[in-house]
Amino acid sequence: MRTPLLSRSLSLLPLLLLAFAAAACSGGSQAPSPESAQPSEAPVTAPVARAVLEPLGDSGVSGWVSFTAVDDGVRVEAQVTGLTPGDHGFHVHQWGDCSSPDGKSAGGHFNPAGVAHAAPDAPEAHAGDLGNIVANDEGVAVLDVVSHRFSLEEGAANSILGRGVIVHAGTDDLTSQPSGAAGPRVACGVILLEGGQTAPLLAPTE
Repeated sequence: MRTPLLSRSLSLLPLLLLAFAAAACSGGSQAPSPESAQPSEAPVTAPVARAVLEPLGDSGVSGWVSFTAVDDGVRVEAQVTGLTPGDHGFHVHQWGDCSSPDGKSAGGHFNPAGVAHAAPDAPEAHAGDLGNIVANDEGVAVLDVVSHRFSLEEGAANSILGRGVIVHAGTDDLTSQPSGAAGPRVACGVILLEGGQTAPLLAPTE
């Protein structure tokens, strides 16, 4: 005859076995869900290009310009030093060539659409028309604008990669043709993509 204690233990045995089985299942590693198994996407970095402005002749003007692709165009930031106080024409030019002392090796304004020179906010203007930068009493000018007329897309008709940036001695009047009567060129730089293999665009040789 079984004792009451033994009978009670035997009756609890199936429950104990179920408990151990449940614990073993819950303690095991779970397979990752399809969502968690996917690798995280790398952040997309906007293209950035820069131009280092060097003096032309003995102007003493220098600085830098950065170009960053944004949703509605290209953000242009610049700092230029060594200027006379006041307004100075500031443009993207056709060629990335600063070899001549007068800067004319950079050619005219970048103008793929073949339209007239105008203010940056005009309905129609050169792609390279950035208007004027304004130098303070210390001869320092800063700029932070967005242009909708050009891009940093390699090979695009409106791409400024490999082209030149020119600072002028005088004010761009925004109306005179073909380039605003801004006077001599006092600084020049070439727009190159950061981390890329951009080459300066040069005028065709005859």
